[in-house]
Amino acid sequence: MKPLIRSVHLWAGLVFGTILVLQGLTGTVIGWRHELDAWLNPGLLRVAPPPGTIAGAEARPSAAQVAAVSTRLAGDPAYGRPDTLFLPEVHGDVYVAWYRPEKPASRWSQGVTRQVMVDPASLRVLGERNWGEAGLSRPLLMPTLFHLHRYLMSGDAGKLVIAVQGVALMLLCLSGIVVWWPKPTLAAFWHAVTVRRGGNWPKFSFQLHRAAGFWVAPVLLVLGFSGVYFNAPEWLTPAIRAAAPLAENVKVTNASPNDGPRIDAGAALAAAQARYPQARVSRIGIPTKPEQPYEVRVRQPGELRHGPGATRVSVDAGSGEVLRTVDPLAARGGDWFVSTLYPLHTGEAFGTAGRVLISVVGMTPLVFFITGLVVWIKFRRKPARRKAPAGRALQDAAPVMARTRQAQP
Repeated sequence: MKPLIRSVHLWAGLVFGTILVLQGLTGTVIGWRHELDAWLNPGLLRVAPPPGTIAGAEARPSAAQVAAVSTRLAGDPAYGRPDTLFLPEVHGDVYVAWYRPEKPASRWSQGVTRQVMVDPASLRVLGERNWGEAGLSRPLLMPTLFHLHRYLMSGDAGKLVIAVQGVALMLLCLSGIVVWWPKPTLAAFWHAVTVRRGGNWPKFSFQLHRAAGFWVAPVLLVLGFSGVYFNAPEWLTPAIRAAAPLAENVKVTNASPNDGPRIDAGAALAAAQARYPQARVSRIGIPTKPEQPYEVRVRQPGELRHGPGATRVSVDAGSGEVLRTVDPLAARGGDWFVSTLYPLHTGEAFGTAGRVLISVVGMTPLVFFITGLVVWIKFRRKPARRKAPAGRALQDAAPVMARTRQAQP
């Protein structure tokens, strides 16, 4: 049984090794994408903090300011009403307006979203970029790395490939644990989890491959599982629902008449803020159809997910009433489990230390790929080396055998 599992482990690594290396390295970088993006593009993503505020301190944009930004864009024919408005997280950040991309030409086409950045104080447009457009320029570098990691720059088809790769990663972890499993002695266990000095390169590669696999396999297993869920949730939802209650994802519509007056984005923010007074509103999804409500994202104190948070508030676009909330702090069972996947995937569930850990683990697929190749090549050459001495022995014995035959009567 173990040789079969070893073969599964080997071929899964050979087939998916390259894409796993790409996913790991891009994940290492984009785990810090907000900081790196702002460092690369200070003129686009950074402004002077408002008077009387401290740069880097948490920002709480007012309803009036949000309404003013939304109105400023909607009234300018060069931009129009955005689909989503990202609010400043700290003083010195900008508003980022997102505009729904056109439908991609095919499943293999990467969707491109227009981003427009606005100064919170002056309402001046600082610039824009196309989120999803491939490029190595400063504005496009981090979006390109993100879309390589998330979609392989290939749209919905790329998501499917990444989901399959996530399954392969879980298979590699589980089969690797079986192959790694040592004899039930302390000495055997210690040899299986450490790398010893001395020896040749193949021996060192084998020890490093085996020991590192023991330490990072649990983290890689979580990354693989969460990666599958993000890209193909329908593959895992039945299993999650079988183990614990999981709420249905039902679309919410306005309770007010579709042809009545509408509230603005500032009023939607005020409604969400009233429901969660201690929380910070991070983004506002602006309805594009008469029956759609505002979808407001909020981060409450104590949430595992940092940045925008994971609390969602649906606000009636006509009456301003709260229609539904999705609260990760109140989630139970399968809903709680699902709410933990993203902060575990990024490491932010454990703060900066968790993000550093995920960045380090993101480099291990490259280590496994290189050491695995070295060990594989070593074992492929080993049988040929064993036969070589026997062949030389026959060659050396040939003259003796010939003289013996000649001496026979």
